[in-house]
Amino acid sequence: MDIKNILYNLPEVKRPIEKKLAFNTKLKWTFIILLAFFILANIPLYGLGPNSLAQFEYLALILGTDFGSIISLGIGPIVMSSIILQLLVGSGILKIDTNSSDGKKYYQGLQKLGVIFFILFEASVYVIMGGLQPVSPSFTYILIFQLVLGGLAIMFMDEVVTKWGFGSGTSLFIVAGVAWRLFSGLFQFIGQQGENCLADFSGTQCAGKILVIIQSVINGAPTEALAALLVIVVTAGIFLMVVWAQSLKVEIPLSFERLRGYSIKWPLQFFYASVIPVILVAALVANIQLFGGLLQNWLGHPTFIGAFSNGQATSGLSYWFASSNVLEGIIRGSLQNSQIIQTFTHLLFYMAFSALFAVLWVKTSGMDEQNQAKKILASGLQIPGFRKDKRVLESILKRYILPLTIMGGLAVGALSAIADILGALTSGTAILLAVMIMYQLYQSIAQQHAMDMHPALRKFIG
Repeated sequence: MDIKNILYNLPEVKRPIEKKLAFNTKLKWTFIILLAFFILANIPLYGLGPNSLAQFEYLALILGTDFGSIISLGIGPIVMSSIILQLLVGSGILKIDTNSSDGKKYYQGLQKLGVIFFILFEASVYVIMGGLQPVSPSFTYILIFQLVLGGLAIMFMDEVVTKWGFGSGTSLFIVAGVAWRLFSGLFQFIGQQGENCLADFSGTQCAGKILVIIQSVINGAPTEALAALLVIVVTAGIFLMVVWAQSLKVEIPLSFERLRGYSIKWPLQFFYASVIPVILVAALVANIQLFGGLLQNWLGHPTFIGAFSNGQATSGLSYWFASSNVLEGIIRGSLQNSQIIQTFTHLLFYMAFSALFAVLWVKTSGMDEQNQAKKILASGLQIPGFRKDKRVLESILKRYILPLTIMGGLAVGALSAIADILGALTSGTAILLAVMIMYQLYQSIAQQHAMDMHPALRKFIG
């Protein structure tokens, strides 16, 4: 059977008949999928034994999931398939014309086939290597089956949002996960031992920082109140810094070749490679930590990757790549020399590898000066005052793209690492992801709303 017949006939969510969906329809489906996501995230895996799920906490933030639930795989298979396929196509290893309708169908079919493969692969690895251990060996395949079902559910939910809602499902699930963690970090009234602090507000320690501040003021514990307050201030500060940095860009003036007097500006964002580099770095760190923990469980002893206790690295590579809450250590007077060294290694690792991944991503995903010059010329645009030559345009773009790629990579890595070091309510990578996704989602919703509110504008746009 021809591979194209298989790719073109994979199960999929049907596209809407209407060319442009109404604002309310998109909003309805977005909320339905969001509700379904939270329901699935609260359905525990049947037959799951006692596991150290803390080792997955960092990975769960990136994958927009809650480990131990039926959707433990989260968006991992979708992201892995998308990144690998984009790199193969961007580097020219796979020759697919994504501008043609046939090429788009072929690309989407390959991507979905890759998602299905990674769902099966990751579900098997998590269970067989002891990451999600069953209560008994007889539940092994039952656990894998549940993970596969959850992975397929996320895949189709992502399609529903992409075709019927705003943005994409992967973005929506990440923001939902980050928002939930921020809310619980502020207002969680269940303590670490499962006690309800509201039932005994003066005795049982609360987990949410807002409640901790109130509780500390009542109990006369200024250190606890200061530590909780600074966590909130740090998180708000990182959010504001990311929003400000997101607005930075270089605009290259361009003019239309055939329409004299008309010009536009071609924007190049300061975060030129977006948050892709820091996602890759965070995923690398999370996978090193995850693999080290699984290897320790499998072999029965630590390796050079690290020793783990309650899901946290205590030595090895994983420890030096991870971070500690330095700010809290200073406030409580418990900061150790090893934590200071760990802070520098964490910061340097994130900055260096974010810059490296930024350059590699730009080169392999079609965002370099050669491809940008090709897009500009194909659009009938040119730089005023320069002759229309691809080599000239490339040399001008090279002055901006490479420096922006490196500086943006360093900055995004530093912001993520600083948020981790200062003990923000959630990881720095999660904050960066949430801000940028929300910004793009806001633009999409605002554009759709404007078109629905102004028929003349909708007619003008087409």
